[in-house]
Amino acid sequence: MVTEVPHPESLRLAVFDCDGTLVDSGHSIVAAVHAACDEHDCAKPAAADVRRMVGLPLAEAFVRLLPGAGAETLAKLKESYQNVFAAMRRRGEVREPLFPGALEGLTVMEDAGWLLGMATGKSRRGLAATLNGHGLGERFVTLQTADRCRGKPHPEMLLNAMAETSAKPSSTAMIGDTTYDMEMARNAGTLAVGVSWGYHGAAELKDAGADAVIDAFEELPTTVQALLEAK
Repeated sequence: MVTEVPHPESLRLAVFDCDGTLVDSGHSIVAAVHAACDEHDCAKPAAADVRRMVGLPLAEAFVRLLPGAGAETLAKLKESYQNVFAAMRRRGEVREPLFPGALEGLTVMEDAGWLLGMATGKSRRGLAATLNGHGLGERFVTLQTADRCRGKPHPEMLLNAMAETSAKPSSTAMIGDTTYDMEMARNAGTLAVGVSWGYHGAAELKDAGADAVIDAFEELPTTVQALLEAK
């Protein structure tokens, strides 16, 4: 846990996406989407299509997955998804393991003086459950969620994170697995670091504006430092 905030002139902020970057929650998200579709007799989108929407606000994800659905149906699907996922969590059925090296990567970043933040399409309640489930609830000094901010790729999450920590765009890095993360970083003027193990491919991340794409968490500290020095 970070207990002392560095002087603003030396402050560095690393903001992480959650699903697809820190945790592999794709299976559980797909299961909840399919259950919500079954409940309302909607065609179930392909699992690969669902994974590509991870990171967007839930309402926007359903609009893209089911473009022919009406507003009333979309609202019901969103509510059903939330209820299904909550029930899955209560039953211990949510699977969202940390990606290899995630815990060690966070520790190395902290030890190097970086503040840690989170910007995610999850709700605050859902994010808290995920972080606390992995013992990470106290590691992040700023938490930005889709139920309290405009969703990706709008820059509001990153702008709020920087405002809360007094970080500057030039010393802030967004780390994520989707084009939405990279576009959000570009819109906020921060560094954009993609990870290759998530739900969008490395080439897509680069096309969306990634300054770099890493293949393992152990590459993150040296990558972001090199990007900062190159500015």
